[in-house]
Amino acid sequence: MLSKEDNERLTRVGAGTPMGNVFRRYWIPALLSSELVEPDGPPVKRKLLGEDLVAFRDSNGAVGLVDAFCPHRRAPMFLGRNEKCGLRCVYHGWKFDVTGQCLEMPTEPPDSQYRTKVRIKAYPTWEGGGMIWTYMGPASEMPAPPDMELTRAPATHRFASRTVQDCNYLQALEGGLDSSHATILHNMTIGDLTWLDDYQGTTPRLDVNLTDYGFQYSGTRVRNGRYWVRVYQYIMPVTQVRGRIAPVRGENAPPKIPVISGHMWVPIDDVTTSVFNFSYSADPSIPLTMEFALASEADYGRGPGDLMPDGRLKKNRTNDFMIDRETQKTRSFTGINGINTQDVAVQEGMGPIADRSEEHLGSTDRAIVMMRRLLLEATRTVEAGGRPRGVDSIAYRRIRAVDHFADNEAQIPQLIERELAARF
Repeated sequence: MLSKEDNERLTRVGAGTPMGNVFRRYWIPALLSSELVEPDGPPVKRKLLGEDLVAFRDSNGAVGLVDAFCPHRRAPMFLGRNEKCGLRCVYHGWKFDVTGQCLEMPTEPPDSQYRTKVRIKAYPTWEGGGMIWTYMGPASEMPAPPDMELTRAPATHRFASRTVQDCNYLQALEGGLDSSHATILHNMTIGDLTWLDDYQGTTPRLDVNLTDYGFQYSGTRVRNGRYWVRVYQYIMPVTQVRGRIAPVRGENAPPKIPVISGHMWVPIDDVTTSVFNFSYSADPSIPLTMEFALASEADYGRGPGDLMPDGRLKKNRTNDFMIDRETQKTRSFTGINGINTQDVAVQEGMGPIADRSEEHLGSTDRAIVMMRRLLLEATRTVEAGGRPRGVDSIAYRRIRAVDHFADNEAQIPQLIERELAARF
């Protein structure tokens, strides 16, 4: 469990808070590249770490992320005209470029230099992996943009999506790192209860290994006499990378494709989370088709037909996630369709911010305990003027995840070593 004080320390993300200061030392995803398709297109509202912002792509394709309100009279920049390499406020015509520099002040005398003294708050951006990232911290501490296998994979081999959850980022992140819930929460064969007798099969042996970027954690289960090995990566502060073997849909497609996938749980504010979901082919010779990617999203319950325009699920707390009690009796633990929907139901059901002082953790919660310790360590490191773990992507640029079967325990170390090396 956490003390109430440490729970507050980890869950509050506004400017000046311990965890807010930590987040502002990393590059974090702000929006999908697909949300800003065309130069001089419509601006997009975005809230990050409690700050109201507006994103726009200028005439040259550069992305700006600026304060949601004009520094003149605080008019909304979302209403602005995106034109000629700048976003112009519609109230008095003040125009700003992607760096925050004021380009024009039509309401001031032609010879006035006032525009050189006024800026709009703007954060640097970088595009990679189908996402637009931003750095919101002190300029003197800005690291190089993230260099991970996802960002190096070509567009033909990767896919990214974004959803929104109404809960604090930490309980969503913890749900992602908790691999032991998969055979319970996501079980769809409850009609056959014999799996409950296979204690070794349902309870993974968990190993957590500390790294310079966070930790690597593995779970090993026995399935039909073979060892199911899953190695996940936790990259600070909010990224999980995992592997899976998935069927490929479409004509002339190979029967299986190794996929690396994961999530980044980015705080919108203290009680809302923007979830960036990504996947890419683990084999450079096999592209990740849009057909496959969208079908996988639908399988998880977060396909285009499952979402409202704001990225929230159509199955949500207002309709009890459309739980089917008859299905819960006969087929699944939850009676809720969709793995992603099941996760969100539990995570949002904990309330806006879970009270971790009331928890009773068990042996399979090692990854969650380690993650909390690392985040608390990061808050102290930043307070002391240091650089938190995982800021420099050189620590994790060559890693990936594993999801494979081994015939015996002796094969596991070689399997992990072979499959963990990045190929992009």
